[in-house]
Amino acid sequence: MTRKVFIAGHRGMVGSAIDRQLRSHSDVELILAPRDELDLESQSEVDLFFAKNDIDEVYLAAAKVGGIHANNTYPADFIYRNLLIETNIIGAAHKSGVQKLLFLGSSCIYPRAVAQPMREDALLTGVLESTNEPYSIAKIAGIKLCKSFNRQYGRDYRSVMPTNLYGPGDNYHPENSHVIPALIRRFHDAKVAGRLQVIVWGSGKPYREFLFVDDMAAASIHVMNLESDVYKANTQEMCSHINVGYGSDVTISELAGEIAHTVGYQGEVIFDIEKPDGAQRKLMDSSRLIATGWKPNVDLRSGLAIAYKDFLNGAFREV
Repeated sequence: MTRKVFIAGHRGMVGSAIDRQLRSHSDVELILAPRDELDLESQSEVDLFFAKNDIDEVYLAAAKVGGIHANNTYPADFIYRNLLIETNIIGAAHKSGVQKLLFLGSSCIYPRAVAQPMREDALLTGVLESTNEPYSIAKIAGIKLCKSFNRQYGRDYRSVMPTNLYGPGDNYHPENSHVIPALIRRFHDAKVAGRLQVIVWGSGKPYREFLFVDDMAAASIHVMNLESDVYKANTQEMCSHINVGYGSDVTISELAGEIAHTVGYQGEVIFDIEKPDGAQRKLMDSSRLIATGWKPNVDLRSGLAIAYKDFLNGAFREV
């Protein structure tokens, strides 16, 4: 039986990876709508879209995202626009009778000072990292919205919390991007221009975990397709979500070295300690997901090579 599957945010990095993988499933009919055809921040447009398309499943990968600079500069945009997108899609899914939905969150939902690796039950146990608190609160609201529809209406709305993602289709805006695409662009531009130094924000000491986007897409489809009792067995009353991580992390300094190697930049790397570091470590405990049979396949060095090739091919965004 064919399932009609809507991917919200199918042109974004994660949504496009889910799109690529679902195209190989013979029992899936993809329902896609670009931004100029469907404004996800308009409740009336989203309601009408769901009413017209008889959707069976939803992957909610749409979001306003960005790095430390963007989160610091546009906090109102990050909480307001993400709340709109989540409430419109989840609400419309429920009203139109969609039983299965997968919400994609972020590791920033966890408190700043939290035991490492971060377990699902650390949610709401402490103060959030100040640089991205508005975005974090929006993502926590999405988790609780899914859980609340499950409790009150018996829906099967699931949530996955990925670590830092990278890969094909990333955003390479010079100021608003995440750390890997920002550094790929910075090192590439420096190599082309013959600059002798590249400046990296922060001390370089914080640790970060990175997951290749195709591994995240595979994890999303895996979680969506888990039997209900298996999913419930790997979540709890107060942590109704599942972490998705690579399993190990690197310092920002080590990451910069790997990206310089990938790009072929041979100049000096300078760390600007006047710029914020963010949390000192953000390593996910993904043992619950791994117990269900998923595991990552792409290591950091291989993934960076693919990401840089994607950058050179111009198949990226600047938003």
